[in-house]
Amino acid sequence: MSEFASYPSLRDKVVFVSGGTTGIGADMVPQFAAQGAKVGFCGRNEEAANEVVQAAVDAGGTEPLFVKLDLRDIDALKAALTATADRFGPITGLVNNAAHDERHDWREVTPDDWDDGLNVNLRHQFFAIQAVAPAMAEAGGGAIVNLGSTSWMLKNPDMPAYTTSKAAIHGLTSTMARALGPDSIRVNCLVAGAIMTERQLTKWLTPEAEAMFMQQQCLKRRLYPPEVTRMAMFLIADDSSACTAQSYVVDGGRVGPNP
Repeated sequence: MSEFASYPSLRDKVVFVSGGTTGIGADMVPQFAAQGAKVGFCGRNEEAANEVVQAAVDAGGTEPLFVKLDLRDIDALKAALTATADRFGPITGLVNNAAHDERHDWREVTPDDWDDGLNVNLRHQFFAIQAVAPAMAEAGGGAIVNLGSTSWMLKNPDMPAYTTSKAAIHGLTSTMARALGPDSIRVNCLVAGAIMTERQLTKWLTPEAEAMFMQQQCLKRRLYPPEVTRMAMFLIADDSSACTAQSYVVDGGRVGPNP
């Protein structure tokens, strides 16, 4: 059985994970807690959130704080970040994870679809950074991880608002890394490939899709949320203290160096 790294610098660090009730986020919350971090997270699925909280406690971590909200409501997001800081102290680790990869034929996308896609997948990342950065700077620095996706690199035609959002996250990451670097705040993009979350397995994974993944990936196996989480933990931990304004791809070698 494999044993993975532990990060002493995560102990007692206050970390906030958006979209922490399902998928990759639901794996991140208990794993950060098991490292000794104090975790706040948000999402819409309260029942799933209770399971995440219990998983964190079972792993020996401090009980996370869950705030139910819709990320399209920026005031609610800011309130959740404030509640986390009030409970645990200044947030010095932020994982902008939440996203929704709905499929749309580009011919049928409405203005409301477009706005909703960008609001769910992109807008909240900037406003979460804007909200936590001053306290991070006052605390002496911090680390921010923005979740991206290889979907736009692979020119996926079925989710134009999603892929546009995910491409834009690279620009957001580099811009904010430059803006916040003088305050010792690092900002990186974690670019996930075809990760087998429950949503992917139940909604999108067909034999044809999996055959395509296996043909394109260097690693001929399924990829799972803990493999993304482990990279996120490294990027939040002090072990990555010189890493900022970069994109780290976790996709089994599906995209090349020049997508």
